[in-house]
Amino acid sequence: MTEKLQVYKCEICGNIVEVLHTGVGELVCCGQPMTLQEEKTDDVTTEKHVPYIEKTDDGVKVRIGQNATHPMEQKHYIEWIEIIVDGKAYRQFLNPGDAPEAVFAIEGQNITAREYCNVHGLWKG
Repeated sequence: MTEKLQVYKCEICGNIVEVLHTGVGELVCCGQPMTLQEEKTDDVTTEKHVPYIEKTDDGVKVRIGQNATHPMEQKHYIEWIEIIVDGKAYRQFLNPGDAPEAVFAIEGQNITAREYCNVHGLWKG
């Protein structure tokens, strides 16, 4: 059974989906089950992946990596940054060459952030 906000990826074509409504069925793409992307939180690689949340006068800024910035190259980059604020999800898509950060004009109490690296998968901070 799926859970709301889980992220799944097709290992054949690369499609990525986020669950908006739960169900008992299996998510399938290209004729095979999609792979659940587990949220990683411990950054043990040399590139930094954990999203860091900073409250600003304009809302919330999320940057990827605390002491080093994540590469934003054609072959290795952050595809999107998502924040979940008081039960609402907001997402900023990124491209190679962009800064690995996003600013959301949002206020709230319960804020979590996730990002998806095209090489290393889903991360939560």
